[in-house]
Amino acid sequence: SGMDEARDIFLDRGWLIMVSDLGIEPEDVIRRAGLPLEMLHQETSRLTVNEYFAMLAAVEELADDPLLPIKIGQAASPESFSPPMFAALCSSTLAVAVQRIAAHKRLIAPLHVLSQETSDGLTVSWAWDDPTIRSPRLLMAIDLVFLTQLARIATREFVQPVRVTCPVELEPAEAYRDFFGIEPVVGPELSLTFSSADAHRPFLTASDALWASFEPELQRRTSKLEAQKSMADRTGSMLLECLPSGEATLQQTARRLGVSTRTLQRRLTEEGVTFRTVVQATRERLAQHYLSNTALPHREISF
Repeated sequence: SGMDEARDIFLDRGWLIMVSDLGIEPEDVIRRAGLPLEMLHQETSRLTVNEYFAMLAAVEELADDPLLPIKIGQAASPESFSPPMFAALCSSTLAVAVQRIAAHKRLIAPLHVLSQETSDGLTVSWAWDDPTIRSPRLLMAIDLVFLTQLARIATREFVQPVRVTCPVELEPAEAYRDFFGIEPVVGPELSLTFSSADAHRPFLTASDALWASFEPELQRRTSKLEAQKSMADRTGSMLLECLPSGEATLQQTARRLGVSTRTLQRRLTEEGVTFRTVVQATRERLAQHYLSNTALPHREISF
């Protein structure tokens, strides 16, 4: 069912490297989380959200280290990066990297990465497809640390976000303040805001050639995953990523979905909707997200 599909987490073997680099035995993690030992040998493991959260809890218990999220971020290496991270490193700037992470997040989780550029800079936030899902503290901290560290790895600069917001308090507070360079604040959404200068600072890891070499495989995997969904759902998912940057025309959406505009319109008509109605529904969903979870001024949300 659609509900079951939305609960899937696709975990590649990068997690084995990351856990091992932290001095933790992957087999111990699997046993503690009550997961099958075949995961040690699978190229990709498919978990429910609850199984994934159990795995994170096992890592946290075995590490027994309050600085675990920071250590995970600092231990990040290209070998342990998932496809979205490779896509991000090949980008020209952080702003482009976030768009690529969002576009390929479907490869690994039912999670949207939303980005919004305003006069304050680039704000990145995370939202599960299922609004009833609540990320554990460890995962929220990892998301914040990892994106910040990614910007630093790619630019070779100590990039400091201008605002860090988390639904729970990050402790020990002093360690997170030292890592980010600013004091994280407790707020309704999980988000990072970077200055416009840092959002557009050139990535030294940028590589159009490398990106071109593996983009077709990423697109193939994305298409395989998306093919299981209705065209209206696929269009809505794409629009969630395109609307904030103003790239939500019928032609641009069809191109991103890999179909002709005529095919897109025909498929939507067969499902009883139009492109216009999907756009309106997605705009409402985004507006509700911004109103509920951000401090953006209403004029910015309206824009």
